[in-house]
Amino acid sequence: MDLERALAFAAARNKGVLITLRRDGRPQSSNIVYVIDGPVARVSITDDRAKTRNLRRDPRAVLHVNSDDFWSYVALDGVVELSPVTTTPGDEAGRELAEIYEKAAGKPHPDWDEYFEAMVTEKRLVLRLRATSAAGMTR
Repeated sequence: MDLERALAFAAARNKGVLITLRRDGRPQSSNIVYVIDGPVARVSITDDRAKTRNLRRDPRAVLHVNSDDFWSYVALDGVVELSPVTTTPGDEAGRELAEIYEKAAGKPHPDWDEYFEAMVTEKRLVLRLRATSAAGMTR
């Protein structure tokens, strides 16, 4: 499938399944909310989850996105880069997380101080999947 077409399909949505590789090579899937910026899908994740551990060990991943009717889909293959964990409210990672929140929610958070504190408490960071190829079927 053409990568640009797949990215356009994914950009029209914001929910998908992220597939990473466990230590033994078996796939591990996680439901996620994402935003598409050019060839990059960005996701807010926490530092203590299986997907984060998997990606620190092996940065290959797939983002699988379905249409609302389930019959069309794309799978974006790529390599992931992880930001540092946000450690101070409003630091660079926290600001990028806020940008992801606004794009995914379609509106600003009602209390940015509370948001930035929560991101630090939850040990959040940004996952950036740079799509290099795609597969799928769209109608």
